Amino acid sequence: MNTMTPSPLTKVLQKYESELLTEWIGAQVAGSSRGRIPESEVREQSRQFLAALRPAVAGDNLTGIGAQEWAAVRDILKDLSRSRAAQGATPSETANFVFALRDPLLVRLEQEAGTHADQASMRRSVSKMVDHLGLFTFEMFQKTREDLIARQQQEMLELSTPVVKLYDQILALPLIGTLDSARTQVVMENLLQRIVETGAEIAIIDITGVPTVDTLVAQHLLKAVAAARLMGADCIISGIRPQIAQTIVHLGVELSDVATKATMAGAFALALQRLGLCVRRIPKAPTNPGEK
Repeated sequence: MNTMTPSPLTKVLQKYESELLTEWIGAQVAGSSRGRIPESEVREQSRQFLAALRPAVAGDNLTGIGAQEWAAVRDILKDLSRSRAAQGATPSETANFVFALRDPLLVRLEQEAGTHADQASMRRSVSKMVDHLGLFTFEMFQKTREDLIARQQQEMLELSTPVVKLYDQILALPLIGTLDSARTQVVMENLLQRIVETGAEIAIIDITGVPTVDTLVAQHLLKAVAAARLMGADCIISGIRPQIAQTIVHLGVELSDVATKATMAGAFALALQRLGLCVRRIPKAPTNPGEK
């Protein structure tokens, strides 16, 4: 194709921009939940997209959207996918941004294309172009959602593994829920960071809220204990219920070099003992001035 002669698609984008925008925006609004995305935002995004699309389709490459000339179009679709995901739009609504442009383009192409053969060829090319752009938008939307979910999961892991300072040089790490490899990594990072910050000598890992303990969970616990020891802190595991004790023995997991207690209170008392401290009861102060 002679690049000096505009293609039928380029002519359509230049000649019918206003009509295309009106029909395209109407189709988008009709295919989305009302009020989710302001129409003014849809109009501005559509206008920017058409402005980027014109130079991209100036040559013969209508379907190779990975080429350099399509960079501006891809950037717009990436930004749109991120914003739509943040606004709570569905994947279909997001992809419809592109797919809704197909019919208005094809109608105008019928008016501008030359011979019947040229018209059929151009229609196929434009349909493929829209399909590729729509698929790209859908993939970007899914990637954005996956990244968002991954960040939220990481934040939840961090929030679900708080390291509490019980007393000077004593930390406690209460665990609730399943302990897997990803969470073990977060547990170790949080625990080691707090050991460095506080200079703690003892860390109590409480597993009262862990529903089951299998070989993998036991190995994860031992990893956390080993990591803490490398930082100069000893560990006590508390919350060893009868059924968990039986399971550990049944599995043959070796915990002989790790102190364990049935309750957090027992672990705290042991920690105080190791530090040479104790808790004692003091006489109750008299409530009345004349009382002895």
